[in-house]
Amino acid sequence: MKSFFYNLGYFIKESNTIFRVDFLSNIFSIFSIGLIFFILSMIFSGWWISNAVIEVLQKEAEINVYFDESLGDSEIDDLIQSIRRIHGVREASLVNEEESYNRMTEILGKESRILELFEENPFSSFIEVKIQIEEIDFVLERLDLLDGIQHIRDNKEVIDRLQKIITILTVLGVLVITAVGISTLVVVSHIIRQGIYNNREQINTLKLLGAPDSFIGFPFLLEGLFLTIGGGILASSLGALIIHYGYSQMEGSLPFIPLPPKDAIVTSLTILTMSLSCILGIIGSLFGLSSAKAS
Repeated sequence: MKSFFYNLGYFIKESNTIFRVDFLSNIFSIFSIGLIFFILSMIFSGWWISNAVIEVLQKEAEINVYFDESLGDSEIDDLIQSIRRIHGVREASLVNEEESYNRMTEILGKESRILELFEENPFSSFIEVKIQIEEIDFVLERLDLLDGIQHIRDNKEVIDRLQKIITILTVLGVLVITAVGISTLVVVSHIIRQGIYNNREQINTLKLLGAPDSFIGFPFLLEGLFLTIGGGILASSLGALIIHYGYSQMEGSLPFIPLPPKDAIVTSLTILTMSLSCILGIIGSLFGLSSAKAS
């Protein structure tokens, strides 16, 4: 271990020399690896955001029940009490016309000016029913049996679609991770073999001087690690820029979507990308060294 740290400066210097021997090819390899990791990070961020949105929707799952406008106050209260007694209902409360208008004004933000075109309040009162999402089918069946209900609006279809998207992104993520791993290993191992071939005379000289294989091969392992780390840094930077831009667009146009914290996603993506880049860089370099030794 002491000799390793003693020779670390030599290893870094040699890996830098090996990198410069085929400089242009190595630069293109960094960009290629970076784009591969970037695709992976986008798939992962899409999966994470969709999963977080579904969790929030499930916790805040609600049904809007619109009742017959001819019902009196006592009849509306009786209807609310009947809804509260349904299994799976957590809470039921009346949202009057004024509150409906204020909610829509808050959601639309600057675009709420369009509501001023209406001479009268275009929104009607409704009963807001918070439910347990797993009981939504049962709750809907019971609501259909109650008198005085004209229309029921739920977000079950939206949640089902988001769950399908998560399933697709999960499968796609596994495929992309597999593709990223294989392609990165192939690229790095090929570069290592090419570097060994280009420096075969120096390697033979070191062997004649009695240098062990680990001493000869370590600079090449560092080169492969530098390539994948460079690609990981490029992918993380691009991913952070895309996420910041995407959040700024969505927060402005769709402020009601419950997005997870932006900084948490960027941090997790960076950790994931850099961890994979280090692991794949080491494994790819070892593959390249072993195949070059075998040949």
